[in-house]
Amino acid sequence: MIHYRTIQPPQRERYSPTQRGFLHHRAATVLAIFIFLFILALPSFAAHPSPQAAQIQTYPERPTPSQPALPGSPSEKRTTPQPPETEQYTLSQDRYAKAVAYSRAEYILYFVSYALGFCVLALLLRLGIAAKFRDFAESVTSNRWLQGLVYVPLLIVTLDLCALPIHLYGHSLSLHYEQSIQGWGSWFWDWSKSELLGIVFAIVLVFVLFAVMRWSPRRWWIFFWLAALPILLFVLFISPWFIDPLFNTFQPLAAKYPALTAEMEKVIHRTGLDIPPDRMFLMEASKKTNDVNAYVTGFGASKRVVVWDTTIQKLTTDETLFIFGHEAGHYVLHHIRNGFLFFAAMFLVALYIGYRGLHWSLDRWGKVWKIYSPDDWAALAVLLLLLQVLAFFAMPVANGFSRSQEHAADIYGLEVIHGIVPNSAQVAAHSFQVLGEIGLADPNPPPLITLWLYSHPPLAERLIFAHSYDPWSKGESTKYIKPRTR
Repeated sequence: MIHYRTIQPPQRERYSPTQRGFLHHRAATVLAIFIFLFILALPSFAAHPSPQAAQIQTYPERPTPSQPALPGSPSEKRTTPQPPETEQYTLSQDRYAKAVAYSRAEYILYFVSYALGFCVLALLLRLGIAAKFRDFAESVTSNRWLQGLVYVPLLIVTLDLCALPIHLYGHSLSLHYEQSIQGWGSWFWDWSKSELLGIVFAIVLVFVLFAVMRWSPRRWWIFFWLAALPILLFVLFISPWFIDPLFNTFQPLAAKYPALTAEMEKVIHRTGLDIPPDRMFLMEASKKTNDVNAYVTGFGASKRVVVWDTTIQKLTTDETLFIFGHEAGHYVLHHIRNGFLFFAAMFLVALYIGYRGLHWSLDRWGKVWKIYSPDDWAALAVLLLLLQVLAFFAMPVANGFSRSQEHAADIYGLEVIHGIVPNSAQVAAHSFQVLGEIGLADPNPPPLITLWLYSHPPLAERLIFAHSYDPWSKGESTKYIKPRTR
């Protein structure tokens, strides 16, 4: 996806801050079952400069950004002057210092959050608290499944409350560095909604898990895998209709920006995607964030285009088309399908390791933890601990796969807008520049951080590639958009 860095991991995804918070809460608990998080501290970030360091410059004053669009204007921003030549990622001295400080704080916070999650689960087991939660559930009712309705929310709320200080500090960082403008009342309300959603989602998954554990003690890992994947697909399918509107307001894009809608239809026609104008929406992101984005979400009947109002305010129409072209590339190049299959394979491996590790852990420490069998409700804490560790060490593999997809989507975005957008390479390069200035993208991420945390190539590398990619003038064949399809 077009964003270059997140609060967890540092590449911004297509979610609002509160939606990212929802995913991160689940990563600490239930989504740990799905191995990769959507989502342990380094001793120092004063590392050796990466090769990209020589390509970062600072300047005393920030250049004037392109003028925003006027709603409903004939060309919306097409008549504004072309952006200045952008060959490399540059920041003013002030924003350079802020970008470095903000990025380092986010990196540390990310690793600390993982360490905290591990320590909390370990303490819940070592102190017998997980077993006491089970005993409490058993004292409430003798029905096993009603016990689960008590135990699962109790465990999840405990874990999330322990992680809450990390999220509070993360939001305070985003406010301090002007990435978020969401007030604390609104933030807590969104956090509460994400908690309720997460608990419901967790109960469904955990009940399926323990049902197959009792049905097939030796093969539960593969049967749960087969059952969990359709549930995940179903959630992704309904998310644009039922989950996204809980956190943000959407309205038809054409109602306010008809000219931009017409321009996006040109890109959609070239991609071959079937997305009519009534499936293009404007999201009021400016109520909560200064971030920018445009993306395609859902699949089948729920598939739609979403453009954040901050994108229209801060980028030109041409730059918005490039961002959208990049996102459309994920669909056209089957990244959604391939990514799902890749992580499904990782999930299967993780569940098998979790199955073996659960038996080994209980044989070794079960008496100390007062957990007597794999289908004991308290064993859920053990499984979550194991999968939390696996998810952490799987992160470089998962993000390496993601970076390859993001680079391919960059190429697709450049090719799909060529001929629609004048000077498309420069437009794409300048869009990265603006995104970096707005989001305080790290100008020089340490190589280990890039390897471990970056789901996208570093912004400076993407900008240089966008500026230099020009197979048309060189007489070379394009990779994805062939002449016959234009």
